[in-house]
Amino acid sequence: MTVEVERSAGTRTIAALWTRAKERSGTAYLVERDGSWEEIGWAEAAEAVDEIANGLLALGVGKGDAVGILARTTLEWCLFDFALGSIGSIGAGIYPSLPARDCAYVLDHSDAVAVLVEDAEQRAKVEAERPNLPKLRHVLSFDDLEGLRARGREHAAQSPGALEGVRASIAQDDLFTYIYTSGTTGPPKACMITHRNYYDMVGAVDDVPQFIGPDDLILLYLPLAHNFGRCMHLLAGYVGCTIAFCPDPARVGEAAAAVKPTVLPSVPRVFEKVHAAVVSSFDEATGVKRRLVDWALRTGRRVSELRQAGKPVPAGLGAQHRLADKLVYSKVKAKLGGRLRLPISGGAPLAKEIAEFFHVIDILICEGYGQTEGTTASNVNMPSRFRFGTVGPAIPGIEVRIADDGEVLVRSSTVFAGYYKNEEATRAVVDDDGWLHTGDVGSIEDGFLAITDRKKDIIVTAGGKNVSPQNIENELKATRFVSQALVIGDRRPYLTALITLDEAETEKVNGDVQALVQNAVDDVNRDKASFEQVKRFAILQRDFSAEEDEVTPTLKLRRKVVADHFANEIEELYAATP
Repeated sequence: MTVEVERSAGTRTIAALWTRAKERSGTAYLVERDGSWEEIGWAEAAEAVDEIANGLLALGVGKGDAVGILARTTLEWCLFDFALGSIGSIGAGIYPSLPARDCAYVLDHSDAVAVLVEDAEQRAKVEAERPNLPKLRHVLSFDDLEGLRARGREHAAQSPGALEGVRASIAQDDLFTYIYTSGTTGPPKACMITHRNYYDMVGAVDDVPQFIGPDDLILLYLPLAHNFGRCMHLLAGYVGCTIAFCPDPARVGEAAAAVKPTVLPSVPRVFEKVHAAVVSSFDEATGVKRRLVDWALRTGRRVSELRQAGKPVPAGLGAQHRLADKLVYSKVKAKLGGRLRLPISGGAPLAKEIAEFFHVIDILICEGYGQTEGTTASNVNMPSRFRFGTVGPAIPGIEVRIADDGEVLVRSSTVFAGYYKNEEATRAVVDDDGWLHTGDVGSIEDGFLAITDRKKDIIVTAGGKNVSPQNIENELKATRFVSQALVIGDRRPYLTALITLDEAETEKVNGDVQALVQNAVDDVNRDKASFEQVKRFAILQRDFSAEEDEVTPTLKLRRKVVADHFANEIEELYAATP
């Protein structure tokens, strides 16, 4: 389905989005300060955005200038982002976990004239690289924002109407941001995302039933340097719902209990950890409690199967399900605040088994799919239409098809403007007909898209068999003892796996951890063809980490780096025939 949207200049810009957003009443943001949650209204946020925007104009920062943001997921990040969008500047988010050299790469490559840093630690990274950043004129910290706002008030008084004039001059195809890809296979590339790209992306929510509306509360911990987090922050501005910020991902559970979100956008890792904890608590139940859990799971499974098939739930079963919710499921829901109606998973594949488990306990995780080059998402499972093991139907207004070689192709007004300073790479991913070549292999059945793997990650064994490692890895990670898994086998006689353990879960085990992992591998192998089975595995002494450059800031595996770091362990797995 393709939706035609009005294309008049200026109507589909982030500046226009914010102009409408600031007219709203009610709570725009929730921020934790000194142990309590403070409400920030739309009017207060609008005043801050205008003052920051005017302050930047006073500094000589304006339309077409790139400005970095080096901070965690905070109110200041979002307000500064809307201010940049209001003056036609181009934001360039930087992950605060990156070392100084990588931060400098973004600032240098984007030609940034200014950067906002969260604190002294982030400022030190920039200052250490300052001699290599000749275009960088201003380094502002969160502590400088009050002064910047004061300067903005002065500028507004001296140049009345200047900000409004700049806002009005912004066209929908002007650049809004550079989003740097994670760089799993090389240096990050800067995706040029326009105002229209993002406006049409968030505007698609109007055609997605039961999705996100003005009464929702989003708990946002995702990094705003990533497209997923950035899209959710802009989406909240579009629909007028509230965002509660959680700068520390380790405190998501604590924050959820406090603010009681209705929407939780997340990467699969959080859902995997919740799944592991819930399964562990269920497994530890004994006696009457164990029988109650088993009954609740059987009941939930019957209801889940009916709902997946689109069939009505009989009255008697419905009554049992409500009782099971009261006695069992609600205890799990309480850990996520008790009001969560829309968990959204993206950024990496979610194991089908985990999605099915949550649905059994009456929590529907809506998994989506997309890439930075497509401005976040092309497909998403919806409360009104979902199928586990898929990433859902195409979002209204976006075309998705499968090429002859199985590659997923996407075309819409949300496809990016190209890679900054890299026309060759742009031509390689967007063809003359406007189709974005995603690099993913998939299939479409009944309108639902299923992703097999990345084209470049497909394993071709020594016997010439094609294997999707990601599917096997996801099944292994669905085991509560497993933290990460990397399947190896390209040009090898059989598949092997490097496995890391979930320390919190293995500490509870009295038995042989090796045997437990072997059982998990056997379970995964059970329904696989021989060439798809993991024949041998190694349990590593540590998890894969961003510090070792083995995962990206969004926790995607850098396969080659991991394989290089554990080359000896891999060779040992192939030292003898299994």
